[in-house]
This record gives sequence, structure tokens and C-alpha cells, in this order.
Amino acid sequence: MAENLHIPQNGNREMRYKALISQVEALVCTEKDLVANLANTAAAIYRTFGFFWVGFYLVKESELVLAPFQGPVACTRIKRGKGVCGTAWAATETVIVPDVDEFPGHIACNAESRSEIVVPLFSGGDVMGVLDIDSEKVNGFDETDRAYLEKICKILEDRVSASG
Repeated sequence: MAENLHIPQNGNREMRYKALISQVEALVCTEKDLVANLANTAAAIYRTFGFFWVGFYLVKESELVLAPFQGPVACTRIKRGKGVCGTAWAATETVIVPDVDEFPGHIACNAESRSEIVVPLFSGGDVMGVLDIDSEKVNGFDETDRAYLEKICKILEDRVSASG
């Protein structure tokens, strides 16, 4: 298991994501527990990029329920189709919001959040949860973030499938 992250801090965002991918793979490759893998993944992303908030919500019955995260306290439950997380869950696709003040129905867990990206996690074709990342900057996320965060979620999905 990797105990320390080895991410070049002077590289561009894509270089740091490429380094992070191999680190996440090492963190989750032998661990079967989903919560442990989500916790380490949230911490790795948070430490690598210094985003305002990085965390997961898991589908439990008819809501997304707060799971491992890094950052300030967060909303505990989110309904399907509500806010950015609930919208990504309902749409079954990644949602990038350049300015949360412009997103109809945005749930303001923290007023310092200015932009957001939410990537769904799948199991057996269904959304089992979402990766939610907030930035304190407007336009904090782009297609590079989407591509690499979707790859990170795929690593987690594959690990869930392998754990059975």
C-alpha cells in the first residue's frame, strides 16, 4: 500500500492527475472495503490539488448520504435530482458547474464554494454514489478534470466489482 503521495507539485494539472491515477490504483488495489477506498481517494485528491471540498455521497434508499470527505462540514443528505449531486445522479453523467450561483437549485452547503464538479460512481449499471468536488474559485473545473476524475471513479468501480 502507498503511504505517501508522490505528486509533482510544479507540474500542470494533467501531469498531477497522471501521477495521482497510479497512486489511487496503489491505494485501492488490495483493499476490499469501499469506505476505506473512498476515504483514501478523497484524501489523495484533496492533498494533490488543494480543492475546497472533496468527498463522496453514497446512494442509500432514495437519497445520497454523506460518505468519506475532506474539507469543511457538508450537507448530510441530498435527494435525487436536487442540487448538483442529485442532478448528476439523476442524469447518470458528470456535471460541471462553472459558477454555482448560476445553477438552478444549487444546495449551498458552504457559501465559500464557487464552482463544482460531480462524477457518478456506477455498480452493476446503476449509480451507487457520486464524487463531489468544490472549488472556492469560479470556473474551477474543466474537461481535464472531467476526464481524469472519471478515470479515478472507474478505478473505484472496478475495485467494487472485483470485491464482489
